[in-house]
Amino acid sequence: MYDAKGNLDKAHLVEAYAPLVKRIAYQLMSRLPASVEVDDLIQNGMMGLLDAIGRYEDGLGAQFETYAVQRIRGAMLDGLRDNDWLPRSLRRDMRRIESAIHMLEQEYGRPPSEGELADSLGVSLAEYQHMLQEARGHQLVYIEDFSHDQDDNFLERHLVQQDSNPLDLLADADMRRRLVSAIGVLPEREQMVMALYYDEELNLREIGAVLGVTESRVCQLHSQAVARLRSSVFAGEGAARPPARRGRPPKKPAQD
Repeated sequence: MYDAKGNLDKAHLVEAYAPLVKRIAYQLMSRLPASVEVDDLIQNGMMGLLDAIGRYEDGLGAQFETYAVQRIRGAMLDGLRDNDWLPRSLRRDMRRIESAIHMLEQEYGRPPSEGELADSLGVSLAEYQHMLQEARGHQLVYIEDFSHDQDDNFLERHLVQQDSNPLDLLADADMRRRLVSAIGVLPEREQMVMALYYDEELNLREIGAVLGVTESRVCQLHSQAVARLRSSVFAGEGAARPPARRGRPPKKPAQD
């Protein structure tokens, strides 16, 4: 797409490839948390398109669309990573918690209590609850959950399929089945927190009033529920497991 003087027609390219930006954004949305706004993806994608137009040269040896897809996708993923505020130290703590949950569930055949999880991690109950409190805002799904230490990841493999239908990715039957199953076995109070937060759209303070606990306690229960769900949904994805504990499991404790 060149103008009469043989120069790249940038305005024409922006107009022509804007639908491509939207298609890539909606493909990404099918595998991202509901908190992500598609408009943010599109905005970042348009920046990537403009960058592609500014950098593109015939000498690259690739058609413009192929090059533009790479720049658009990269800009969107960079934007997502920039918005992921959880510090790496806290992410590591939550990975450890998820691993401990997975291990103890396999050992006990039931959801472990907070005390059991704290013991497995080698910390006091107060320290464990502080870890949950610090992880406020911990998400169910992160970009790297779909990476497996390879050059391409889930998003990369699907985004190059230009004719794929975003609804096909959204209707991931196995993922939905595992998530529904995991929610169904959450401890009763954690199920209630999730229902009030996501279905009824109450804030943490309002949920605390309903349950008769502090806002901080609701935050802890929410973080722990998310960790349990991630442990179930992403079990077997390569996370390191803590060493097995010895001894027979105690009787089922009362959940908070």
